[in-house]
Amino acid sequence: MDINYELYKVFYHVAVTLSFSEASKQLFISQSAVSQSIKVLEKKLNQNLFIRSTKKVQLTPEGEILLRHIEPAIHLIQRGENQIMESNSLGGGQLRIGASDTICRYFLVPYLSRFHKEFPGIHIKVTNNTSIGCVDLLESGQVDLIFTNYPNSRLGNAGHLTKVRSFQDIFIANRNYFNLENQRLTFQELLNYPILMLDRKSTTSEYLHNLFQQHQLDLVPEIELSSNDLLLDLASIGLGIAFVPDYCLPQHPSDLFPLTLAEELPSRQLMLVHSDQIPLSPAAKQFLEYFS
Repeated sequence: MDINYELYKVFYHVAVTLSFSEASKQLFISQSAVSQSIKVLEKKLNQNLFIRSTKKVQLTPEGEILLRHIEPAIHLIQRGENQIMESNSLGGGQLRIGASDTICRYFLVPYLSRFHKEFPGIHIKVTNNTSIGCVDLLESGQVDLIFTNYPNSRLGNAGHLTKVRSFQDIFIANRNYFNLENQRLTFQELLNYPILMLDRKSTTSEYLHNLFQQHQLDLVPEIELSSNDLLLDLASIGLGIAFVPDYCLPQHPSDLFPLTLAEELPSRQLMLVHSDQIPLSPAAKQFLEYFS
C-alpha cells in the first residue's frame, strides 16, 4: 500500500497529543490540513483511526494498533536525522539513557556529571523506567543506551551487552525491631517475617520469586513498591525486612543491618545495553567508552 510518510507523521502527532489543534501547531500546518490528512489516511486504510467529539479526540482500537507501529518508526527517523545533523561532532547533539531510579541515583550520577563537564554542549536526557521497561525504550528507539539489572527476562536478543559491575542482593532489617543479627535464616524461615520488596514489574522481584520457587516455596510479600529508597524507609521504621541491592545501602549510620542467610544468594550484574541494529550517535559512543 503506497501511503505518503507525511500522512503517518500527521497521524502520529494527533495520536500523541489527542488534539488536532495541537498537532497543527507542532507540524506548522493548518488545523484543516491536519484533519484532511487524517481523512485521507483513514480512507486509504479503510479504518476509522479516531473517535471525534466536541470535547475530545480518542484513538479507536485500530488507531492504537497503528500507533504502536508508527511510534518506533518516527523515533528511528528522528534519531537518524539527529545523528546526521550532529555530523560526528561532540559539540552538540543528545545522549539518551534509560535506567531505573535506583541505578540512576546510586550508580549513574558520577558518570553523568563527568560527561556533562567534558561535553557541556551535549544535551543529556535520562528516562526513568524499570529494568524491564527500559528494554522497551531501547527496542522502540527512544533511548541510545540502557542500564539494567541482569538477569532480565525481557532482554533476549535486545542488543549488545556490556557488564558494568556485579552486585549482591541482601535482606535488611532494623535491629530494634528484629532480633536476628546472630542467626542464619533459611528461605523457609524468612517466610515467617513480613517481606518488603519491589513490585512484580521489576527484575529484582522476578529474581527473588524465582529463587523461592527453586526451593519449592511461595513468596507472598507484605508490601510491594516501585522504589528501593521507600523500601529502606519502611524497613527503618520496622515494618518488615526489605530486599534490596547492596549498592543502595545507606552510607550514613543506621540501625539497619543485613541478615545472614543459610543459602547463598547468587550475585547479579549491572549491564549496559545498546542495539546491534542501530548505529550509536557520537555522544553515545563517547559515553560507552567510560565502561569499556
